Amino acid sequence: MRLAARVLAAARPERTLPEPNSLTWLDVVLVLLALAFAWSMGAHYTGACMGMPYASRSIGARAALVLMAPLTLLGATFFSHRVLGHVGHDIVAGGQLRTPAAIAVIAAAFVLTTLFTQRRIPTSTIQILVFCIVGAASALHLRIRWDTVARLAVLWILAPPAAFVLGYAFTRLFDALPALSAAEGAAMHAGRALVVVGGVASLAMGANDVSNATAVFLSTGLCGPLLAGLIGGLGLALGALTWGRPLLERVAFGLVRMDLPMATAAQLVQAIVVLTAVLFGYFTSMNQALIGAMAGTGVARGRQTIDTQVIVGVLRGWVIGPAAGVLLGYVFALATRGG
Repeated sequence: MRLAARVLAAARPERTLPEPNSLTWLDVVLVLLALAFAWSMGAHYTGACMGMPYASRSIGARAALVLMAPLTLLGATFFSHRVLGHVGHDIVAGGQLRTPAAIAVIAAAFVLTTLFTQRRIPTSTIQILVFCIVGAASALHLRIRWDTVARLAVLWILAPPAAFVLGYAFTRLFDALPALSAAEGAAMHAGRALVVVGGVASLAMGANDVSNATAVFLSTGLCGPLLAGLIGGLGLALGALTWGRPLLERVAFGLVRMDLPMATAAQLVQAIVVLTAVLFGYFTSMNQALIGAMAGTGVARGRQTIDTQVIVGVLRGWVIGPAAGVLLGYVFALATRGG
């Protein structure tokens, strides 16, 4: 009985859940757009979650995506509630967006994320989403909670160096463990460990990134965090399965120059950094955490582990993404002001 009560409480939003016959066509459009955005993100983050297990030949491409999809759904459905609450209620003062404004935010973020995915450039969908909300709120003269945006920005700044330090430390640790050493006889154990931490990263991605697509469900009072996580998680899983291979291969063969212990350390650190943020109800960039961890493993070995040209492209995306989010969110929201 207690478990059932908790599930019902998680599914119930802070505002009244609309009855089925009170849903409007705008609500349907919002749900479809959120599913499309989640689908795009699911494809976008395949490389960040399973790129290194695939690059090391520890798992095949199809098996990697099949493993990633249900773990992403699990993380989104059950471990995302605090993040959904923060994004849904704490960026715009009062935590309320009208459905047309929420559509503008998701449409802008979806367009930008899809563009980056088509160009095979890993970027931060979290930063895109937050600044799309900022742009839309500015256009609609809503008060922005800059304290929340500032806390998120501080987290985004701190996550890569924290991942760097942990990446260095875990690489040193794994080198000292015979079962995870780079020796040929330990390759099977190291490969299995890498697949496991790739699965943990997939779980973390679902918990961390589903709010990009469906936190606006809480802002509009459409549903609560459990249902929002489930809907978004389904989109993420479908994206990984149906369109995930290009980014998987991009990260696996264009970004990574690592042996098994280094890759395991980097992937594990990424999951730790992201899940720590989720634990406190915030989200951070999967790609930034991974890049920081990879750089730390490289320093631990005294070698370059990342293609410099690719990193320049990633950094360019991190700069362009938020700026484009503000602009496109503003423009799309202007189009809804009469709605």
